[in-house]
Amino acid sequence: MSIKKLPPDYLNESDKVLLSGLLGKALKIKLDDVPSRASVRSVLPNQCFTRQTGKSLLYLTQSILIQLFVVLIGLSLPRTINMFPLWFFYSLISGTTAMGLWVLAHECGHGAFSDNRRLQTTVGYVLHSILLVPYFSWQRSHSVHHAYTNHISDGETHVPLVIDGDGKNEKAGGNEEMASSVFLGKNLYGVTQLVLHLIFGWPAYLLAGKTGGPRYGTSNHFWPVAPFSKKLWPSTWAKKVWLSDWGIIVVISLLIIWSINYGFISMLCIYGAPLLVVNIWLVVYTWLHHTDTDVPHLSGKEFSYMRGAFLSIDRPYGKVLDFLHHSIGSTHVVHHIEPTIPHYHARLATRILRKEYPNAYLFNPTPVHKSLWNVAKNCVAVKKDKNRDRYIWQQP
Repeated sequence: MSIKKLPPDYLNESDKVLLSGLLGKALKIKLDDVPSRASVRSVLPNQCFTRQTGKSLLYLTQSILIQLFVVLIGLSLPRTINMFPLWFFYSLISGTTAMGLWVLAHECGHGAFSDNRRLQTTVGYVLHSILLVPYFSWQRSHSVHHAYTNHISDGETHVPLVIDGDGKNEKAGGNEEMASSVFLGKNLYGVTQLVLHLIFGWPAYLLAGKTGGPRYGTSNHFWPVAPFSKKLWPSTWAKKVWLSDWGIIVVISLLIIWSINYGFISMLCIYGAPLLVVNIWLVVYTWLHHTDTDVPHLSGKEFSYMRGAFLSIDRPYGKVLDFLHHSIGSTHVVHHIEPTIPHYHARLATRILRKEYPNAYLFNPTPVHKSLWNVAKNCVAVKKDKNRDRYIWQQP
């Protein structure tokens, strides 16, 4: 992929941008290309906003049955060292199917699962706790992520380092990161970023707020008080963080009992390794939803809720993954605009969005594995546009 200059209307002549499969479209979006939330609601049929508890429970049952079938296969496999290749393959399959349960818990957190709030909260809390996700903590931080998507300082996930960043309104460290990229070379830097993001990214986010914006400091999803920052947990949210912890404590206790009675290797093979794959899928989706070499981050007058939402990127995950993961990767733009739309209405809403707002809607047709590699090795640090309140990925 070669570096191409965009016209002066879109970038300073001195800046370089590496075009993705979006071909610079995100950089060309004008403020009046982005509709109001009311406008989007007016073109979507009422059925898109209807939550059907029975239908949601049916999809939940589907994901549970698929996962039970996979686990039963795992329980029949010998847990010996010579079977490691088969267990590696099993972990990939089991973690991939279990991601469907994560997605449904995610819907509960948004209020998209059911109008029965008690049922919805119970389902989300149980599912996320089983996956070692602190439900209410994540619900709060994720709502902030939605409110400030691609905001350079107030964004809550995958906020980039800024070249010459001031460390207060921007994340400092961009200069050093660019130097690291040059020193390691594109390919080694890309491999390093894949390992850091996919293996360590999710726990680092939960434990220390890594990739979050500078506004929130060093947050911890399990400990909402000092020595960690309290900024992410206002009002009663700190109490909800503690409540989330009880679900995690119960599940960890059960895992310890499992290990004592049936062996640590059994727990690791059936639960631990697949959970790592679930976390990898989570990072892949979130990273690629909001990052590409020609997708800007915003501040000041350039930012609005709808502008940030329309910087989300839909991608082609294919029929199998869309089935297992309830289309979370191919309908994410509309999810950011109206997060209470259930996944079973999101495809219709996405088709309407794509037709009605072609200048603002983003879909990158590049195969996901190629996009992931492009982002890992080329999205190093951003630099502020001299003429506008936006930040653009730079190439060495």
